[in-house]
Amino acid sequence: MTDSEAPPAKAPEGVSGAPALPQPVLEIASGYAFTGPALDLGALLWDGRCLPDVQIRIPLPMLNRHGLVAGATGTGKTKTLQLIAEQLSAQGVPVFLADVKGDVSGISAPGQENDKVRTRAGEVRQEWTPAGFPCEFYALGGMGHGIPVRATVTSFGPVLLSKVLQLNQTQEQSLGLIFHYADQKGLELVDLKDLRAVVTFLTSDEGKSELKGIGGLSTATAGVILRSLTAFEAQGMSPFFGEPEFDTSELSRVAGDGRGTVSVLELPAVQDKPQLFSTFLMWLLADLFHDLPEVGDVDKPKLVFFFDEAHLLFNDASKAFLDAITQTVRLIRSKGVGVFFVTQTPKDVPGDVLAQLGNRVQHALRAFTPDDQKALKATVKTFPNSPYDLEEVLTALGTGEAVVTVLSEKGAPTPVAATRLRAPESLMGPVDPATLDRAVEQSPLYGRYAEAVDRESAYEKLTAREAQAAASSAPSAPSEPTSSRGRGRKGDGQDSSVVQQVVGSGVFKSLARSLGTQVGREITRSIFGTARRRR
Repeated sequence: MTDSEAPPAKAPEGVSGAPALPQPVLEIASGYAFTGPALDLGALLWDGRCLPDVQIRIPLPMLNRHGLVAGATGTGKTKTLQLIAEQLSAQGVPVFLADVKGDVSGISAPGQENDKVRTRAGEVRQEWTPAGFPCEFYALGGMGHGIPVRATVTSFGPVLLSKVLQLNQTQEQSLGLIFHYADQKGLELVDLKDLRAVVTFLTSDEGKSELKGIGGLSTATAGVILRSLTAFEAQGMSPFFGEPEFDTSELSRVAGDGRGTVSVLELPAVQDKPQLFSTFLMWLLADLFHDLPEVGDVDKPKLVFFFDEAHLLFNDASKAFLDAITQTVRLIRSKGVGVFFVTQTPKDVPGDVLAQLGNRVQHALRAFTPDDQKALKATVKTFPNSPYDLEEVLTALGTGEAVVTVLSEKGAPTPVAATRLRAPESLMGPVDPATLDRAVEQSPLYGRYAEAVDRESAYEKLTAREAQAAASSAPSAPSEPTSSRGRGRKGDGQDSSVVQQVVGSGVFKSLARSLGTQVGREITRSIFGTARRRR
């Protein structure tokens, strides 16, 4: 890998002793000699040696050009996220991290010096100082340690909900019609029972005509959607939908001392529900895209969003879902948001998305099986030309080492650099649950989101109107003709659920047609089908 016979070259500024280094090393060093603010990743590895004079860095303005952190289990990806998040926070950039395994909360506490930390710091010439960083901890639906994060069904939208419910393309399109109808009629879907009510109505005798002009909703498809909702609720998923809905602008907060807030979404309580949490991460990103203003190229990102376990997002995704991801990633850069996908191999990320990830930190890969060897060769092909034998290097990297290439200050790819990464300065492990709970309860956001609110929405309004009409109207009374029609519609004598009674009556039809459509006009949907009324 070395070129010991290469003639000495003039050293780039700041690389002491570099004339004694081979030409490829000097070229790599020159490629990372940035003049502006940057994040320090570590020191160059070459021919089995760590060269602390050659520092590998990422220019701060290039962090909104997105990135990939990849590598096999146990190779140090989580510590790399922690290292990058610390430095972003220190430079005033807010960070979002998804904590799937429950070991990222330590970023809020100072690290503990030990022999391993001292050795690593000495190898890469790092002035290691223990430090904790300002954090907010969140939990989906309040399941786990954290401030509850909820979304209304209306804002979550049909594309993401179809992914969660594992609907096929036809069912997804039908769900889109249901949302379109609710939007147009001003029927906000706050929780799952609101959606169930609208689905049932649109397949009733009264409601079938409502969608007739735009394709209609078949009874079979509606049945699949309703059954999927039932199974979803049976798994305890209902708490994730409702109010108060999380305001994603909270993720862009800066602490009083000027450091960026690190928002940690605690996921251990739902790690067995990958479809749910990966899709909720996409909702957060899509909602940010929907709400943030255009800022163009900025000196530093407004937010850097780390999308952990990214392969779960793309598994079994529909074409509409993949197209929406691609477009969101492509366009959110101009809103000052950088997105890093975290997964095992680059092949986990679709090519159209991977092509937009300008910064790469690739930890070690394994090559124990033919599939592993195929993935290794595919990964090597995604890197620029390199003086390294990358197939050999990627299988020989130790924990806390990675192959790096980023975008320079001019937007060009830097040379590929095998790197020994720095040690995080915060605690490399979880804080204890009692400390975590205290941090959550002391947060100024806790009172805003802690308690779920079940305000009056479509289902409650319909139930109340039906009860009032049944109690106060005589059959001959002409004052409430829509209620009279509703009472006479069913003649089979069979019991039905409250929802079926409500949506099967003329009251629902009357209400749906008489509700002002001003609310519906205020609902605008993004490229991902998500919606948010302006705050």
